[in-house]
Amino acid sequence: MQSFKLAVAFLLFPPLFAQPADSRPSIPAPIPPAVPAPRIIVIGVDGLSVSGVRSAHTPRLHELIARSAWTLGARGVMPTLSSPNWASAIDGAGPEQHGITSNGHFRKMVAIQPVCPDGDGMFPTVFAVLRAQRPGSGIAVFHDWAGFANLVERSAPDVMRHESGAAKTTAAAVRYWRQFHPTLMFVHLDNVDHAGHMHGWSSPAYQAAVEQADRYIGAILDMLPADDALGSTFVLVTSDHGGKGRHHGHNSLEEIQIPWILAGPEIAPGEITAAVYTFDTAATIAWILSLDTPECWIGRPVLSAFRPSAVAARARSHSEHTAGDCSLGPSLSPSEPLGNVLWGRH
Repeated sequence: MQSFKLAVAFLLFPPLFAQPADSRPSIPAPIPPAVPAPRIIVIGVDGLSVSGVRSAHTPRLHELIARSAWTLGARGVMPTLSSPNWASAIDGAGPEQHGITSNGHFRKMVAIQPVCPDGDGMFPTVFAVLRAQRPGSGIAVFHDWAGFANLVERSAPDVMRHESGAAKTTAAAVRYWRQFHPTLMFVHLDNVDHAGHMHGWSSPAYQAAVEQADRYIGAILDMLPADDALGSTFVLVTSDHGGKGRHHGHNSLEEIQIPWILAGPEIAPGEITAAVYTFDTAATIAWILSLDTPECWIGRPVLSAFRPSAVAARARSHSEHTAGDCSLGPSLSPSEPLGNVLWGRH
């Protein structure tokens, strides 16, 4: 009788008694780790000329170039002064659009009305675009030159700090990065420009200042592996202008030509042969962060700096794109900028 009961139970509830080896419960596949959101560090070396990069001993900069998409033939805007050029780099447009034509020493810094001013009369920077579309993003600006603050909306960065000297500026930026890891950090160094004005852009003192800036760049680069951020962080090193003699501000190639060096995930290392302009800097940052760009920007992302597969994947993932407007209001969505993909230089 007992055997009969066991036989009946086996027929009615076979899984309780036997389980073939090939029907074991499947183990769920592990969930792949989330891809870290991209972060960008822009190192702006004021007055860094193309000849300075070529002739000075800059091992850290050349180490970066080896894994970067780079050009020593990028161009700033005229006049070749700091305010118009740094404004163009963060505004995605030139003086004709943002209206900044001088440093403000002998004439008004904003000579003409911006084409799309915000409530405070400022042309939209990449910092304001990021803040409007990704309100929770960390944004930090550390600047050696006090005048840089005049180019940025006060409400856009979480911190905008002026430090006296490139060494203090670098140290403050490194400390902040290690604590907060902002989405976008801009670090402005001014020692190279000072040396150019005091001693000349072809002087040994100028080369020594470039080599000093190279060490500051190295300090910023060294913090990324330590924080396990190398695989998700872009680093862009660029300048506002070069110089000739002890001056800049005129229309020579030595003054308008600048380095533009971008390293990070999905970058195609090597020299960029396409034309690159300083106002492409903001557009490239926006493309990396998947931001819509204001219609009044004229800059375009330097897509030839990226691997073709990355550009193609971005284009495939979005079939439509609506460009943002200058209001920077709620209508600006954080969708992928396919329009920028189509505009890119190859």
